[in-house]
Amino acid sequence: MASGHRPVLHLAPSETTTTVVTTTTTTTTYAPITLPPLPSPVVPSNLKDYPLLHAELPDSLRAFPLELPGGTQATYRHDEFDSESDLKGEVIGGRGWRMLRRDQDVDAPRIIGLADAVERYGRKRAFVNEQSMEGVENTADFTLTPPRKRSKATPLPPISMPPAAPPSPLPSPGGSPSPQTVNIWPSAPPSGASSPQPQVPVQPDFSLTTLLALPSMLSHFSALPPQLQTHVLLTFLRNSPLSVIRTIHSVLTPTMSRDFLTLLPPELSSHILSFLPFTTLARASRVCKAWRNIIDTDHVLWRDLLKSTKIWFGRDSERAFARELFTRRRRAGLPAPNSLAGPHPYKILFKSRHLTRTKWINNLNPKHVSFPAHGRAVVTCLIFSHERIISASDDHSIHVYSPHTGQLTMSLDGHEGGVWALSATKDVLVSGSTDRTVRIWDLNTGRCTHVFGGHTSTVRCLAIVKPEWVETTGEDGVVQREKWPKRPMIVTGSRDHTLRVWLLPRPDEDEYRCFGNGEDEVDPAEEDVDENPYHKLHLEGHEHAVRALAARGRTLVSGSYDTHVRVWDIITGECKWILTGHTQKVYSVVLDPTRNIACSGSMDGTVRVWDLNTGTERFMLTGHTSLVGLLGLSASHLVSAAADSTLRIWDPDTGDIKHTLAAHNGAITCFQHDEFKVLSGSDGTLKMWDIRDGSVVRDLLTGIVGVWQVVFEGRWCVAASNRQDATVLDVWDFGTEEIENEDGTKELKEVSDWVGEPPNGFYEDTTDDEYEEEEAVMMDVMDQDSLEVAPSDRDPDEKMDEDEEHPSASRAESSRSSGSALSGLGDSGGRGNPKAREELARQVRAQMLSTSGSRPGSSTMRVRSLPLNDETPTRPRIKNMLPNRRH
Repeated sequence: MASGHRPVLHLAPSETTTTVVTTTTTTTTYAPITLPPLPSPVVPSNLKDYPLLHAELPDSLRAFPLELPGGTQATYRHDEFDSESDLKGEVIGGRGWRMLRRDQDVDAPRIIGLADAVERYGRKRAFVNEQSMEGVENTADFTLTPPRKRSKATPLPPISMPPAAPPSPLPSPGGSPSPQTVNIWPSAPPSGASSPQPQVPVQPDFSLTTLLALPSMLSHFSALPPQLQTHVLLTFLRNSPLSVIRTIHSVLTPTMSRDFLTLLPPELSSHILSFLPFTTLARASRVCKAWRNIIDTDHVLWRDLLKSTKIWFGRDSERAFARELFTRRRRAGLPAPNSLAGPHPYKILFKSRHLTRTKWINNLNPKHVSFPAHGRAVVTCLIFSHERIISASDDHSIHVYSPHTGQLTMSLDGHEGGVWALSATKDVLVSGSTDRTVRIWDLNTGRCTHVFGGHTSTVRCLAIVKPEWVETTGEDGVVQREKWPKRPMIVTGSRDHTLRVWLLPRPDEDEYRCFGNGEDEVDPAEEDVDENPYHKLHLEGHEHAVRALAARGRTLVSGSYDTHVRVWDIITGECKWILTGHTQKVYSVVLDPTRNIACSGSMDGTVRVWDLNTGTERFMLTGHTSLVGLLGLSASHLVSAAADSTLRIWDPDTGDIKHTLAAHNGAITCFQHDEFKVLSGSDGTLKMWDIRDGSVVRDLLTGIVGVWQVVFEGRWCVAASNRQDATVLDVWDFGTEEIENEDGTKELKEVSDWVGEPPNGFYEDTTDDEYEEEEAVMMDVMDQDSLEVAPSDRDPDEKMDEDEEHPSASRAESSRSSGSALSGLGDSGGRGNPKAREELARQVRAQMLSTSGSRPGSSTMRVRSLPLNDETPTRPRIKNMLPNRRH
């Protein structure tokens, strides 16, 4: 309590009603009764032992109503200052009474003190003259007329007051009142009164006596030893009603609570949280904003949780996901002031992978949409990109569907032959056809913006190559990082034995068509590619049709029916390696820049793993007995699918076989996999496998003629199949579950914020203009401690090839490789501070501009060995505090 303030007790005005001929109500307002002040607490030597010393009283205890003996209403206020401030702004009143302002006009009744009122009530009945009514008190000019019969007045007994209290009509709390003073203010009028007198405003009882004795009680309590103080308080609480205990609890709880997460150093908080399972962490993040910010932004916590639950894959997959999240946040703008910092990408990644691992298996009734597509034609290509289903067919058409409704949103018409190759990035689609053209489409408008000619036979495979940071090691051991290619490019492979490299046109660049607007019947094969500003390279060397290709950065790998695999430099067009070993046609290739390997599958039944540094064969994987038409490569698994009805899972680092998936009865026509599952189609069934133990999880489709294609990403799965001479697309949403209620109705339960990872491990959202900036930020923010300072349409001239001999292989599209750049992602230097990250990003960009020299997008650095993955917050990495510099 502030010095100079004393608690006061406000008595409600008393009312006296006298009924004669008319009823008159007299309201008497009393001045506040100033109670004895409580002694100021003695400041202890150790404030930690007295947590409630400066605790504020709740509002409910600073001012509250009281009912005194006899029904008198009063208001207790903690100090007179509060009373004045409250009275200043409003008038408080109740039934039959109201509280007046101090600056009330002079015509209002005068406020009399309680002592004056008690003295008047102790006298005999007042004389009532003709001008005044009997029983009505005149407060403006109080005079008494002698009664008719003079009687001896009975004086009030003396009132003893506490020494520290101001004059008061109430008895002293020093001891029990004597029998003579128990009822010092009579509740009935004196004898001889002809009319009722006004009641005494308040009569003393034990509660009022105790109230006036509080100062001495507090002094006595403070003098007790701690054990006795505890005993006394517990005795009081045991005799207190529930409402009192609840109020005390509301004061004690926030005062005694200790937010250890915010008080401890971040390293200790992280270590404590590391012992909690993710379900408990999710609940803890809902306690308050401070806890949520600590938990959400602790990258070490979520990194270790990813590893302990065995969903940390390495091979740059986590770093790529984080980079993509930072890009999206930057586009959306920084968090608004006073808002929570965004969760660290590792937390979002954990949620995504946990949902992918559990929902695909546990959600037995995912939302399912099925709809016809392409009539009876074979679906040759299927893509799921930016919540669009894009399918191509040998009926020359390309369709775009909504995964939510199955509605056909766009039909891309223009090709004059079957479409056998598709690739998409954001709002751009590239297609290759048996009409020997490459077409570029705007997915926002559905227009064909470019038509490239030059190939003299079917465009059988293609890929869009986005800029990536490429690391090369010089003879002096210095690692140089450069962004290649400088802008997105297109690589196409054809049955004319060649590959071509094109620039991917930007939206603001001129459109180009190799044969006008359709008025000129010009053969695309006769196109003079020198006139095409987007054509860059013509790669020759293969002696037969190019069946498959894979490209990342500036490395291109192609597989041909000539049994060879070639490695090209996409910038110079140089053939770096000719990989020989297969004895029959090569049908599939995948590329992993992180491991610096390429894998190829052939009709000879083998899978070969090639070292791109030396051009030699690392492993020859045997076991299949027929054509290996499909390959897929992820951070931990290499999966091969063959015409012998089996799939095999290999360790790409050692070449060891992990599992053989044998449950189909026919050639595998399509498959896709990630780190949790494999989806494969064959013999009229679509199966889901657990990639970690090789077991069958469930059949998604059964009893159909055949499965042409299957793709999935995040929560979505799309399959193209043939049913009773009709082509059908099936879409499953594993993030939405159909639940049947007790009344038989069904409702959908949806999981929010499921951010999926692309199956090939490569994100396509970042534009080429953003790559340099984003990679610079990621290098120094996310991984700064890894740097050390210092078949139906054929060309008429073509012979029958294996597409007709093995139709199941021709209908399957080669899976793309995944992969990436540095294993063992490092720790972030910050803990979720957006301003710190932004400042660091600016410094990194400025540093790169000052050190990159005349070669934009290039930088060099010395790399030390990466730290072990078993580091914990209690064994932090030792980082050099000097700013990074590149040599």
